[in-house]
Amino acid sequence: MVILMEKNTPEVNVERVIEYLDKAGYDVHRSTGVEHILLGVIGDTARLDIRTMQLMDGVADAYRITAPYKLVSREFKSDDTIFKIGDVTFGGDETVVMAGPCSIESEDQIMRIAEKVARAGARVLRGGAFKPRTSPYSFQGMGEEGLKYMRAAADKFGLLMITEVMDKDQIELVEEYTDIIQVGARNMQNFTFIRALGKARKPVFLKRGISATYKEWLMAAEYILSGGNRNVIFCERGIRTFESYTRNTMDIGAIPVIQKLSHLPVFADPSHGIGLRDKVLPMARAAVAAGAHGLMIEVHDDPDHAFSDGAQSLYPEQFEELMSQIRVIAEVIGRKVAEPVAV
Repeated sequence: MVILMEKNTPEVNVERVIEYLDKAGYDVHRSTGVEHILLGVIGDTARLDIRTMQLMDGVADAYRITAPYKLVSREFKSDDTIFKIGDVTFGGDETVVMAGPCSIESEDQIMRIAEKVARAGARVLRGGAFKPRTSPYSFQGMGEEGLKYMRAAADKFGLLMITEVMDKDQIELVEEYTDIIQVGARNMQNFTFIRALGKARKPVFLKRGISATYKEWLMAAEYILSGGNRNVIFCERGIRTFESYTRNTMDIGAIPVIQKLSHLPVFADPSHGIGLRDKVLPMARAAVAAGAHGLMIEVHDDPDHAFSDGAQSLYPEQFEELMSQIRVIAEVIGRKVAEPVAV
């Protein structure tokens, strides 16, 4: 259920409604918008009389949310969720680009690539310190040592940092270093894990599972928001279909669909979405044209010898070209992409 408070109603009325619901055993999530305050009521609201709520002082309206995902839904929050980390705004009119290697391989490697992507206009440095690999014999990441190298590189070149957490026991450690916590496709429906991320202090970047429906993806985000963490970013990263030519099938249509159903920002990862270096640029262009709030791109200066995902990693000069192209597209649809900078 959503309770819409009257515009400019005294705070005491809001507190009185929250107290009433709390005593009745419901969880209440408050959302303060430009025009109104919304109270999201979580629990078995079938026994809650809408007429009783509508008659309380300061209440403009009360209605039930029909979607199974409540807090994630546009029915709960009609305006876009926009939040800032440092000077970077997520969910606004900037198309934010995250870029870096699939895996952190050494201090020198992450420093070199961080400088190149920052110079091209990336705002967030990506890189894996813990790597979920199909084979147990593949490179599994550098762990905390890699996190230290990545944090230093991000700070040196004025970037934010995003890295993947694979298990709830890693959350506390990774939060010491990163600005954004990434949930990989394999963990999207690890409900014990994503429930724990509801208590995390950092925003969560939620990648779509390899066979997940839109509803399943939205419900995964609901676990996080219901735990109290309101800053979640969706990321379309390709799904598994019957086609085997590309690594995955990039679902560009997911971008406008999720934006219609949810108020949360939506990014795209064309590197994983297509898995082929020469196809990343056209998929990135398509994602920006579809209205994505941002991109995640894998970049490596020696992809033939990368420890992981070299075939889908762009050379730095290809990344510069990508940034140049998407600036033009973003401007056409009323968005912007950060300009190249001297670092």
